[in-house]
Amino acid sequence: MNFRKGLMSLLLLMFVFSGSVLSAQTDDDYEDQQKDQVVDQDKKAELIKDAEDSKEAFIRNSANMAELFDKAEGYVIFPNVGKGAYILGGAAGNGVLFEHGKVQGFAELRQIDVGLQIGGQAYRQAILFQTKAELEQFKEGNYRLAGNASVVILEKGKAKNVEFSKGRAIVTMPKAGAMVEVSVGGQKFEYSDAKDWN
Repeated sequence: MNFRKGLMSLLLLMFVFSGSVLSAQTDDDYEDQQKDQVVDQDKKAELIKDAEDSKEAFIRNSANMAELFDKAEGYVIFPNVGKGAYILGGAAGNGVLFEHGKVQGFAELRQIDVGLQIGGQAYRQAILFQTKAELEQFKEGNYRLAGNASVVILEKGKAKNVEFSKGRAIVTMPKAGAMVEVSVGGQKFEYSDAKDWN
């Protein structure tokens, strides 16, 4: 009887262990598939259109943005960054990386701010890369902006010149109303190439 109980316990233990291994393998496979997909496949076409529209909005609101887009080695545009919460704030958004006007890949922006923030903001953001080295660094993934990264806020009817600084230019534009402040420090970006996108 004890032998039978021991055998049943052993079989049950083996079954549970094999189930966890299969589950872990399935999770790992899923994560591997998702690593190259920072943007859902069915949302990519809409995101590209929104990014192109945002580029036009940036150009309309700055005297020299068209020239900077032309000069840049590449640029990433996040057409809709959502930001804001009470006490612990954050920002998130998906974007498109362009090289020579063509879609090169997709990116995800994440930012966590610790501090008092009341309300929320929605804005567009673009990072233009002046040098190939800075662009390649972004494409390697896990790109970050330091706390002292300078950003130009474009607002409707208030033309501003944008300049490259430290190999890049960062611009934001509120989606509605005025943007009181914005800090891009602490933003982190993930990137995936568009080679699999049709």
